[in-house]
Amino acid sequence: MTFLDQLTGPGTTLTVELRPPRMDQTQAASIDAWFTMHEAVASLVAEGTPLFLTDGAVGAKEEENLHHLLTNLDPELQRDLVCPFLTTKHTLQYCQWYAARVVEAGCGGLTVLGGDKHVGPPRCVEHGHELRALIAERFPTLPLGGWANPHRDAARQVSFLTAADYHADFYLTQLVSHHDLPAVERFLAELDRQGVAMPGVFGVFFYRSGRKKTLQRLAEFFPVPVDGVVADFATGKTPERVCAESIRALEALGVRKFYVSNLQPELASAQLDGIRRELAALD
Repeated sequence: MTFLDQLTGPGTTLTVELRPPRMDQTQAASIDAWFTMHEAVASLVAEGTPLFLTDGAVGAKEEENLHHLLTNLDPELQRDLVCPFLTTKHTLQYCQWYAARVVEAGCGGLTVLGGDKHVGPPRCVEHGHELRALIAERFPTLPLGGWANPHRDAARQVSFLTAADYHADFYLTQLVSHHDLPAVERFLAELDRQGVAMPGVFGVFFYRSGRKKTLQRLAEFFPVPVDGVVADFATGKTPERVCAESIRALEALGVRKFYVSNLQPELASAQLDGIRRELAALD
């Protein structure tokens, strides 16, 4: 099944979001990090897991997520399961060139986001949908992804998805968990009220520990239910169990498509398998 097939098909689908190596590393560290990334991507794609690759996540300057990866990825692997991110925080010329490379590489889609306005270079256009429009005009068959945030006003967020100029075939959401169910319920109710049929992929975060200081640091970049996560780990739950409980709770509301963020590249397949085992245990 292709990337878009998995997002539109029945049943629950787990996808993975990975971050390319940071740019502020030594050459040796960068080579090691890319080798680890190659191994993770090859393993995940070989088992049929769709994969998102970020572009400047949490304000950090990352190495370009296409060049090293797809240049060296085994051509026999299913590249249309790979969907990179592209933010507007590049020149317009670069963004158009990047989209052309995504098509040439045979990727299954491209998620186009605005990007954090508070860090890094300025946006080349004001909003992500403007860049999607330009890309869609040039590459009309390339599936494009957008963004929605269930933590914000539901009616406004869903109205973005229904706008004629949204130019997307699917959308990703901000990270949510079993501690955010009222916000997710409001968002889902609004999707239903406005008749949104576009597939959405809901983000869940793989918290590696319940250390409050770490969680508070993460909360600078996305909504983190700090006290709830601390309490989860205090009961002896594993990271895989905490993540699985979020997925099961969201499934109970009707969510079926997920991306798991913050897996460690060198352990991504094993951690994803662990989450699947915990999901089975919760049945």
